[in-house]
Amino acid sequence: MSDSEDNVPNLCTKKSRMSLNLNADGSGDDQDDISSTASASTIMEDASTRSDTPTQGVGGRRGRGRNKKWRPKLQFKCTNFVKEDHGQPIFGIDVNRHTKEGEPIIFASVGHNRVTIYELQENGKIKLVQAYADPCTDENFYCCAWSYDNVTGQPLVAVAGLRGIIRILSPIALCCVKHFVGHGIAVNELKFHPRDPNMLLSASKDHTIRLWNVKTDVCVVKFGGVDGHRDEVLSADFNITGSMITTCGMDHSLKIWKTDTEAIQTAMEDSYTYNAAKTNRPFPTVAQHFPDFSTRDIHRNYVDCVRWFGNFILSKSCENCIICWKPGPLSEPNYPLKLSDSTVSILHRFDYKDCDIWYMRFGLDFWQKVLALGNQIGKVYVWDLDLEDPTQSKPIILTHPKCYTPIRQISFTRDGSTMLAVSDNATIWRWDRVK
Repeated sequence: MSDSEDNVPNLCTKKSRMSLNLNADGSGDDQDDISSTASASTIMEDASTRSDTPTQGVGGRRGRGRNKKWRPKLQFKCTNFVKEDHGQPIFGIDVNRHTKEGEPIIFASVGHNRVTIYELQENGKIKLVQAYADPCTDENFYCCAWSYDNVTGQPLVAVAGLRGIIRILSPIALCCVKHFVGHGIAVNELKFHPRDPNMLLSASKDHTIRLWNVKTDVCVVKFGGVDGHRDEVLSADFNITGSMITTCGMDHSLKIWKTDTEAIQTAMEDSYTYNAAKTNRPFPTVAQHFPDFSTRDIHRNYVDCVRWFGNFILSKSCENCIICWKPGPLSEPNYPLKLSDSTVSILHRFDYKDCDIWYMRFGLDFWQKVLALGNQIGKVYVWDLDLEDPTQSKPIILTHPKCYTPIRQISFTRDGSTMLAVSDNATIWRWDRVK
């Protein structure tokens, strides 16, 4: 339930009239000298020295009488990067995929006690739009997620982190419009329901996952308890229809929870009609103690990122690989989920190097055709999944001489043409797809 706004002040907001270009002419290709500007909110740097990206290992292939270089179909070019002046790690980034065609493409980054909103422009430009600072300097935001008001259509962004307070920011109102206190301790991931923009999922250090109705300010479902996670929950994701969620955490386990059960669906519907002003009783939050499936057979360390990939699941740990798997035997595509049966089928391993620290999250584009992950030395591995056999995909490795710290998260624009990455040295990297 939301606490009183009188107790916690709104985030302060700051608008900027600054637009930083990659180069003086904005082309991003011809000049090395730039005209840079700084504000009290954010300092933006430029990729004035770029490598010939992508810098990937490409093997030679013998033709008749000459060597031919193999070039992958999927290629990206580093067009810009910005550096925020707080100098602290940026843990989360999310592109607003709810914008309509012709509207500006915006994204949010979170790190330290800052939430910063940018606009992607042509020719590699990144424009600073707004910056918010939490009133508590001890706050450290870890995650963010975009949604919209289903009545006005105005964008909303949810942010959370170390203190466990989930804040809902309105870029139009220029303030924090709501906040929720329920976990009481760090929130590691936020995800909005794919079909209901008011349903927000939060994964926390308190071993639970909660489903909130941000429209009516109620906690609808609490996932966790008897057979829930035994340690910090690090990641969670809805499937494409929102009928199931998958979660993972420090207990090395992966769990699947159904949200289309009668009890949960009724609670979601009732959450829209609940009015705290008309009753003395709190909303009857559903306590879901038992997942529908659970396994610890995929990873042997912290599982810090999980995403649905169609009917399959992609998950990663600190073992230098992302694993694609499904519950049950491979021969049964519609295998019924059973908590008593932890049988899994591993379909493929996406291997990479130098990523054995935790809280490193990979990204999938909206159409699930591209998979990308950054490692702890600033390299970005990209796999093309738009193949007849995705298991034959070889990663391209993107590098830049100024990118050498851990890449914490990656996010794609809706059309997959731009990839954004955030790192520990307060930088945001823009990679545009080469057509």
